[in-house]
Amino acid sequence: MGDIDSEHPMADTPQPSEAELELLKILWRDGPASAREIQARLPEGLAWAASTTRTVLERMRAKGLLNREEVHGVAVYAAAAGKTQVLGGVLRRLVRGVLEVDGPLPASAFSGSQVLNEAELEELTAVLNADLEKDR
Repeated sequence: MGDIDSEHPMADTPQPSEAELELLKILWRDGPASAREIQARLPEGLAWAASTTRTVLERMRAKGLLNREEVHGVAVYAAAAGKTQVLGGVLRRLVRGVLEVDGPLPASAFSGSQVLNEAELEELTAVLNADLEKDR
């Protein structure tokens, strides 16, 4: 099995931390938002100060996970990559890299997801198995 980071086209997709994934979920669900709006939507387990939220958002922007735009003098953040691309990278790293699964990966295992709809599950399946298509 080759190195996922060097051989797969998704290697350029930054790998978010667990906390960063929570912020991405907010932006994927609700669309672009200011730091204050994101702060108000944080899950209970992330009871951060507003300054911590801004710091994490800026760190995510530096990693390439977020874009920032000024709207009427307010910084508004948006996800830089689609959820299937980011989640596909996270899942590929776990399943291919850590668990060393070589065969096809069915995204249908996530059909009960509150984050992904049916079309996104199909796209995720393609993302998860892109390396298998390349090797054929």
